[in-house]
Amino acid sequence: MMDTTKEIYLDNSATTRVSKEAAEKALYMMTECYGNPSSLHSKGFAAEKEMTAAREIIAERLSAQPGEIYFTSGGTESDNIAILGAAHAKKRAGNKIVTTAIEHPAVLNTMAQLEKEGFEVTYLDVHENGIVVPEELEAAITDKTGLVTIMYANNEIGTIQPIPEIGEICKKHGVWFHTDAVQAVGNVPINVKEQNIDMLSLSGHKFHGPKGVGVLYIKKGIILPNLIDGGAQERGRRAGTENVASIVGLSVALENAINTMDEKNAKLRRMQDKLITELSKIDRSHLNGDRYHRLPGNVNFSFEGVEGESMLLMLDLKGVCASSGSACTSGSLDPSHVLLAIGLKHEVAHGSLRLSFSDVNDESDADYIIEVLPKIIDRLRAMSPLWDAIIHGRTIS
Repeated sequence: MMDTTKEIYLDNSATTRVSKEAAEKALYMMTECYGNPSSLHSKGFAAEKEMTAAREIIAERLSAQPGEIYFTSGGTESDNIAILGAAHAKKRAGNKIVTTAIEHPAVLNTMAQLEKEGFEVTYLDVHENGIVVPEELEAAITDKTGLVTIMYANNEIGTIQPIPEIGEICKKHGVWFHTDAVQAVGNVPINVKEQNIDMLSLSGHKFHGPKGVGVLYIKKGIILPNLIDGGAQERGRRAGTENVASIVGLSVALENAINTMDEKNAKLRRMQDKLITELSKIDRSHLNGDRYHRLPGNVNFSFEGVEGESMLLMLDLKGVCASSGSACTSGSLDPSHVLLAIGLKHEVAHGSLRLSFSDVNDESDADYIIEVLPKIIDRLRAMSPLWDAIIHGRTIS
């Protein structure tokens, strides 16, 4: 039976609880200020005014201009518009693209499609710490490279890439730079101008905003072909009636996330440090990703001799919601491509656990994990022939 004395949500990298302020503002937009922002009457004007204010808030928080902000259905659509658009816009000048092996499926699957169209894609190594070496990026860029797309922070292991250095290299070589910042926005300071970011994707539900709404920042002067055609919404760049309620809710959530970032991150770092220290004491445990250059709410471990899915089920019985990797690939039985890219063996990668905290968590949640997780691992290992083989140095065919 499930332990009903506890309910701890530690899957905030997958999605977050909508904040009260964002939910209330979205509800107001749906029930009071519900006009179509393209309509020429008072309700439409009111909705358009709210959407314009949201665009201005988001632009200010990214150090962009309002005219550089485009609303989408989420991070996946933003990634597709940016990558497909940039690839095709730059194709005459060069058909080479540089990315990494640990990108989100929204990027990797788009790369696979572009490769079918004849584009050449270079996948940078991220080494065992999960971080790109800027010099290796520069070496991969040629005069035929039109686009570099590298995620700001990884959704599984939380590693933060050297974005300012990457942006400077791309600017130096005249290459467009896109970053999937879905995990980073609201968790790390971002300034698209100072960091030489040409395009940036974000998604509202990662920082206590609504699901189904995102943003694509496109630097002024970059013209991309449309991915969706139809009406003249978003200045003719993205057709379809805007999801105004969620857009406004996103802006409220983003403003709150950035205003409270320093205080939140200090709390999350304390919890993260405690968890990493204590979970590292478990025999044959491995912290995945760089110890320090990672999102403050991310802890990702692999435990030899344990299946990740079994850990999740037993944690769930204890009232803990966690993940073995990306929620976007949870239906796959294959080990995480991210963990394989940092050098883990298949059998070790299968025993991964991602704990992702947000500001709604507190230290008692970390203490509870420290209390229950070692017991769960001991129990699973006691039932595992793989663990017996590991400790006795045998191989299983």
